[in-house]
Amino acid sequence: MNRPEDRAPVHLLAFLEKHSVDFELLAPGVPMPTVLAAAAALGVSPDLILKTLLFAGEDGSYVIAIANGTRRVNPRLLSAVSGLERPRPAKTGVVFDVTGYPAGGVSPLGLPAGLPVIVDVKVMALPIAYGGGGLENLLLRIRPAEIVRLNSAQTAQIVADGGLERSASG
Repeated sequence: MNRPEDRAPVHLLAFLEKHSVDFELLAPGVPMPTVLAAAAALGVSPDLILKTLLFAGEDGSYVIAIANGTRRVNPRLLSAVSGLERPRPAKTGVVFDVTGYPAGGVSPLGLPAGLPVIVDVKVMALPIAYGGGGLENLLLRIRPAEIVRLNSAQTAQIVADGGLERSASG
């Protein structure tokens, strides 16, 4: 059986090695189309599952928003922090073109240089978390502080309290 590292995108593995990141790639072997499914597959709280989401602005610019659990990114809060006017989730095909990862598997690390990253403040309270591993069936165990450091990310409240997703997709 292949190790998860054998399936991960080469550019993600190179990034992790270059920056001496303490990480683990996990392949639970079951579909993980939602935060709740990923949490169940790992046997962890949904709050430990990260969503790395690409948002597009009206002017064609992009920003990555990272939130945890089933909480929904608030476009108004994201706009205030990022400067994007009327940010909206990017279309699936655009996600790969901009990030190098497929929608549903976007890693919080190994993102293109210059792509702004905003991490929700609640993510920073976690000692460890599980984000996309570069493919839809891989997860990356990582310390959130590494996400901020390696992306030169900004931390801010981008999820309104009580902002639960209706579908809990991630």
